[in-house]
Amino acid sequence: MNIVVLDGYTLNPGDLTWNGFSSIGDIKVYDRTEGKDIIDRIGDAQFVLTNKTPLGEKEFAACPNLKYVGVLATGYNVVDVEAAKKRGVVVTNIPTYGTTAVSQFVFALLLELCHHVGHHSKRVSEGAWADSPDFCFWDYPSMELYGKTIGIVGMGRIGHATSIIAKGFGMKVLAYDAYVNKEFQKEGIEYVSLDELLQQSDVVTLHCPLFKENTKMINKNTIAEMKDGAILINTSRGPLIDEDDLFEALETKKLAGAALDVLAVEPPKGQNRLTALDNCIVTPHIAWAPRESRSRLMNIAVENLKSFVGGEVVNCVSK
Repeated sequence: MNIVVLDGYTLNPGDLTWNGFSSIGDIKVYDRTEGKDIIDRIGDAQFVLTNKTPLGEKEFAACPNLKYVGVLATGYNVVDVEAAKKRGVVVTNIPTYGTTAVSQFVFALLLELCHHVGHHSKRVSEGAWADSPDFCFWDYPSMELYGKTIGIVGMGRIGHATSIIAKGFGMKVLAYDAYVNKEFQKEGIEYVSLDELLQQSDVVTLHCPLFKENTKMINKNTIAEMKDGAILINTSRGPLIDEDDLFEALETKKLAGAALDVLAVEPPKGQNRLTALDNCIVTPHIAWAPRESRSRLMNIAVENLKSFVGGEVVNCVSK
């Protein structure tokens, strides 16, 4: 049995091992794969692992031996699941590996917007504190999170982990999700409509998968519902936000700030203009990337494939 990894570098740049797959079959790992090479590299393999390399109708039609696609991420929008189902190909994902890492990163972003730690550290290195006539100085005002309201769009595992941290800061937690978890409600999480969440939240953070229905869900109209001076965080998928509308909201100070670990196009083609704004932080899709979470991802990916070969499908998204 042949296993092909189409874009393994981001998961394993050299500090992990692919050996877990060796007991299943012969594995070929490519660091990166361009669109024109996808079909040739899959060849007659039965099993393919992909992170962000897209697989659609053309690839499934050209690779009739393919039985299984393992997405090395939680989001699986890179795979045309309907085309896979039509060809009898099982598609799995990794739903739990990055929960703690991503929720931690949400607050790394939020605290940077609240305090501008990096900026002020740089100013000290430049001598601004030494030149100050006062015992302290700041270029940006700080914001205290205690008593503020955080609105979490998508109350899954990561959304819930984020809510726990938020409550540790003394924040009120609102949630918008298609499924209302009664156990979470017992923890003090209040489920509301999306409109209510946007209208009441000082901080809005996105934790939902990307579908056609929610593409550009944050746009001129929904931003208009948000509080003046609110903060927006996105560690999910870039296309959830209309970036042109967000730029306008940040430039006019409708929103006080935004922090994005994801963009609509990754990597960006040229310099995304959001990076020119001093009230917008953009990081290169790294919330998921601590070695600990990548190691969990690798282990779950191995177990997903082992289960499939053994006749049991787990973490399937192509039912």
